Amino acid sequence: MKKQENKGIFDYRLHLTILFVSVISLYVGIVNINLFYGIRIVVLPLIFSLFLAMICYLSKSFKWIDKKSSAVSSRLLLLLIGPLIVKLAIASGQNIEMLISVGPILLLEELGDIGTILFGLPVALLLGFKREAIGMTSSICREPQMVVLIDKYGFDSSEVKGFFTVYLIGIIFGTLLISLIVNFLVYVLPLHPYSFALASGIGSTSMSVAAVSSLTAIYPSLTDKLLAFSGISNLISVVFSIYVYMFISLPLTEWLYNKFEHYFN
Repeated sequence: MKKQENKGIFDYRLHLTILFVSVISLYVGIVNINLFYGIRIVVLPLIFSLFLAMICYLSKSFKWIDKKSSAVSSRLLLLLIGPLIVKLAIASGQNIEMLISVGPILLLEELGDIGTILFGLPVALLLGFKREAIGMTSSICREPQMVVLIDKYGFDSSEVKGFFTVYLIGIIFGTLLISLIVNFLVYVLPLHPYSFALASGIGSTSMSVAAVSSLTAIYPSLTDKLLAFSGISNLISVVFSIYVYMFISLPLTEWLYNKFEHYFN
C-alpha cells in the first residue's frame, strides 16, 4: 500500500491537474461582486481552485483523480504547508518588538476569539462531534491556527478534520458575512472609520480584504489610510494569534472538552 502511495506522489497526471487548476484560478484572480448598500463580496482564487478540484474529483473525465490520488494529495499538502509554517515563524520573530510595543490592548483583541470556544464548543458537542469539536471551535480557523493543529495532532487527526470543515465554510461564506457585518456596524456604531479598519484585521486575509473593501466603498476618500490600518492590524493579528492560540485558546478548548464531553454522550 505504501509503495502504491509513493508511486502516486510521482504521478505526473496528478501534478499536471493541480497545475492546471492553479493556473486557471490565478488567471481568474480576485473577483469583487458589488451587491447593495456598499456590500461587496470578495471571491479569492482559492475558492475557484476548490471548486475546480472538486469537479476534477467528481468528473468521470479525470479517471486518474480518485481516492488514491486524494490520499496522495493529503500527504503532499502536509509537505507543502512547511513553507507556510516557516513564513509565520519568521514573521513572528521579526515583529516581536512591534508586538511588545503595541501593549496589552492587543491581547484583549485576540482574546475575543475565545467567544468561538464558549459559544461554539457546546453547540458542536450537542451536534454529536467528538475530537473534531476542538479543531472547529478553538479559533476562527484560519492559517496560523492550522499550522499549530497539524504540528500537534497530525494532518489525519480528527482535530484537523474538524478545523478544515470550518475553514472551508469560512472561505465560502466568511467574506459575505463580514461584509454584511461591517456595513451594518458602520451605520449603527458611532466610531471612526479607522477603528473599523483596525477591527477588520482579524488574521484572515480573505475576510480582512472583504471587510476593508466594504469600508473603502463607504469611505472612498480614506481608501489608502483604511488599507494601511487594516494591513498592519491583520499582520499583528496573524503573528500574535499564534501565541494566544498555543498558550491560551487551544489548551482552554482541550480542558473544556475533557471536562464536559461525557455529559453529551
